[in-house]
Amino acid sequence: MASEKIGLTESISMAVGGMVGGGIFAVLGVVASAADTLAWLAFIVAGIIALAAGYSFIRLGDLSKDDDDGPLTYIERFTGSTKLAGMTGWTFVVGYIGTMAMYAFAFGGYFTELLGVRTVGGVPARPFISALVIVLFVGLNVLGAHASGRTEDVLVGLKVAILLVFGFGGIYYGFKHGKLRSGLAQFGVGPVIAAALSFVAFEGWELLLFDRDSIKNPAETIRKAIYISIVGVTGLYIIVAVVTTDLVSPQVIQQNAETALAVAARPFLGEAGFVLISIAALFSTGSAINATLFSSSRLLNKMVSEDYLPAQVGGNGDGEPVRALVILGTLTAAFTVLGSLDGISSFASLAFITIFGAASYLAFRNRSGDDVKTSVVPAVGTVGAIATIAALLWHLYTSENPVFWTVAGITVAVVAAEVLYFERKSIENGVSSMESELEDIV
Repeated sequence: MASEKIGLTESISMAVGGMVGGGIFAVLGVVASAADTLAWLAFIVAGIIALAAGYSFIRLGDLSKDDDDGPLTYIERFTGSTKLAGMTGWTFVVGYIGTMAMYAFAFGGYFTELLGVRTVGGVPARPFISALVIVLFVGLNVLGAHASGRTEDVLVGLKVAILLVFGFGGIYYGFKHGKLRSGLAQFGVGPVIAAALSFVAFEGWELLLFDRDSIKNPAETIRKAIYISIVGVTGLYIIVAVVTTDLVSPQVIQQNAETALAVAARPFLGEAGFVLISIAALFSTGSAINATLFSSSRLLNKMVSEDYLPAQVGGNGDGEPVRALVILGTLTAAFTVLGSLDGISSFASLAFITIFGAASYLAFRNRSGDDVKTSVVPAVGTVGAIATIAALLWHLYTSENPVFWTVAGITVAVVAAEVLYFERKSIENGVSSMESELEDIV
């Protein structure tokens, strides 16, 4: 029913919640380690690319002129390739798995630091806690335990309020003690690399594109919600980055990458600040895992119905997508237990930069000759995505070589699986033809 559809306020809350949900708590330390006091600039660069991608998706939606369309339909319609649409869907799913693994990694880090327990029986506690929280939320989703829209609005409001208190409190403290610095004297490639690493913190607004049928006046509401949420979140990230990098030394940030935000609260809020931010991070990353599991499992089911995934992944009729949840949970748990924070965040960021860059390119290719905006904005998104992907890969290859090969190996495996799936009929026909020829020879 139309009365049950959500409006602009709820849509903004969904988009902001998707981005702030757990990304900034998890990825801030990685970004700050790469860009130091220019971390704020990295978030501006990533925010501009995300905004260009948002414009591009909206532009493709306007050209499509169908309220039931979504990102995958745009890809298929404007490229004429079902394979590319399916591979984009797979990339979305893989990106969500990486994102949830990052959230779980951060959850385990904050949990163990808060309790002061890093090992149990000589075994690191963080991987165990991270896997356990994944299992917990898979179970809750299987049982159908999801937060209501109103509850999500309250949680998003609390998370943003805590980050604003942290940000403005830290700026006041830093200004009072002469600790605030622009960092521009250290300008170099660091912000571009950090922008690529930070891109996963801008993942979340695109979920609105998959929920068009549950939003009032989707074309106009989604347009406003995406622009407002990305600009607002970018501003919030800038404030948080300035406080963290100005009040905490690079060495301390590197040693506490997964809990950098809480560590940065100590100078002006003391131990109570560390506890407050840590508790907020636990709620935030936990709710982000829950929400992403919910959305991505339904994306998997939709992809099955459109033959983008094997039928064995979906099913379960009108109930919860149990098989999809179990598959997502298993892959996420393996990733968060075996991976490093750098590797997980790099992989997730790479997935979403690729998707958003591709959307920008597609919008640029379908630009209007008499409207400069339809050319310039997608061009910025395309060039920005290419530059950040190149910077990220260069950084990983030169500074994090094991992470580079891990990310490369996973990427090759995923692409190979996608190609094999979408070319399966051609392969089957080729094998049958070869068998027939052999039989004729014999």
